[in-house]
Amino acid sequence: MSLPISRQQALEFLKKYNQTERDFVHFLESEAVMKELAGKFGEDVEYWGMLGLLHDIDWGVTKNNPQEHLTQAPKLLKEMGFDENFIQIIVSHGYGFDCAGLQDKKRTSKIEFALACAETINGLIHSYALMRGKKISDMQVKGLKKKFKDKAFAAAVDRNIIRECENLDLGLDEFFDISIKGIKKIKDEIGLE
Repeated sequence: MSLPISRQQALEFLKKYNQTERDFVHFLESEAVMKELAGKFGEDVEYWGMLGLLHDIDWGVTKNNPQEHLTQAPKLLKEMGFDENFIQIIVSHGYGFDCAGLQDKKRTSKIEFALACAETINGLIHSYALMRGKKISDMQVKGLKKKFKDKAFAAAVDRNIIRECENLDLGLDEFFDISIKGIKKIKDEIGLE
């Protein structure tokens, strides 16, 4: 699967529409988890990484009206030269949400489930790392699982979407392990230790 732009070009494009550091941390963490999942499944690491990196391309222009999220993404991604398949996968992470008319849609493919899980789990991992004094280097699955079960912790993180990892034939423990490993690899870039 070929990509029409480089990672550097994608980052520059993201910066045009997204200004906050927190958003960039989310993009980078999503990319890292997607790359780790791709490696696990023997998929194209760069392609899966690009999906993670660009999944919220229009967030900077739609976050003040979340129902508009993913309405601008197809146009922006087309401008960058991405094909319909890539765009449809990006849009699929909004399935089930009240945005872009996606409330009644359901994810069906492995790559769609992977993207939804990857971009959701990083909110839980990052929050847990911050609680631990920004420390991810020694984060364990057991501790993350405890936080996952505590609905009051990082309450905005949708646990049901994280559970969609089962559609990838991954149990929660394995998915947590893969996700922690992916984010550990970029800890310096995102201000964690």
